[in-house]
Amino acid sequence: MKLTYIMFTKHLEGMDVSGIIESLQSVGVQGADLCVREGYPVNPDNIDKALPEAAKQFEAAGLCIPLVTAPGDFNRPDIDYAERYYGALGEAGVAHVKLGYWHWSDAKHYWDQLDEIRGWMEGFEKLSEKHGVKTVVHNHSGKSMGLNSCAVMNVVKGFNPEHIGVFSDPGHLSICGEPIEMALDIVREYLSVLAFKDLIRQRPLGRTVQGTPTGGTMRLGQGFGDWPAVVKTLDQLNFEGPVSFHSEYSGEPIETVIDLARIDVRFFNAMRAEHESA
Repeated sequence: MKLTYIMFTKHLEGMDVSGIIESLQSVGVQGADLCVREGYPVNPDNIDKALPEAAKQFEAAGLCIPLVTAPGDFNRPDIDYAERYYGALGEAGVAHVKLGYWHWSDAKHYWDQLDEIRGWMEGFEKLSEKHGVKTVVHNHSGKSMGLNSCAVMNVVKGFNPEHIGVFSDPGHLSICGEPIEMALDIVREYLSVLAFKDLIRQRPLGRTVQGTPTGGTMRLGQGFGDWPAVVKTLDQLNFEGPVSFHSEYSGEPIETVIDLARIDVRFFNAMRAEHESA
């Protein structure tokens, strides 16, 4: 099990590339799950120049960018900047791009909506093959069309796993997915990246626009995630790839987000050490 630790930069909003690099070094990860969205130093408008330049800065600092997270509405290959976005990823040497989301709606039958999404995935597969960047679909709870392993396999099954993959999220899977050993085995052919965060399920006192019940992000080990089983299963699968510490501590000052990310990394390292000594 050879893992590359990276950190999701969504909650480092407001920092420039140099500040992000310094923060990642402080956390103790090897690179970034770089949020390339509006409002960030690298965004869809400037990605052509800004991403390759950022990649050079990362490399000079001994870091990497194995994954870029696209805007939440980046879910169709015919979006006006899709070709340019993938081209910049390829030029910068980014290996994976996480798509946005599709949310089930009762306005359309599930299977009809799935057929539409799989049509879009054909376009993403072509972009991935052309630019050498694997497109990954994230497990996300709620009404996401990829909310667990079985659901996400409906989206990706049959596509070339060299170009299309799954971004498994043990946190989200812990509240709406299969037992983690089963969940990772279901997607094993497509398993490309993992998101590390811990969640608890709360009573649905409030709901998002998509109708997702409110939930809480916790430090690793304090939610519903079965982290010893995650470590054991990844070892059994001989998984080698990036794992993204999501550090989704919304509302906290950036300094606190960085501190909590350090704690998450230490926790997971302890889980690995315990597994190796067993």
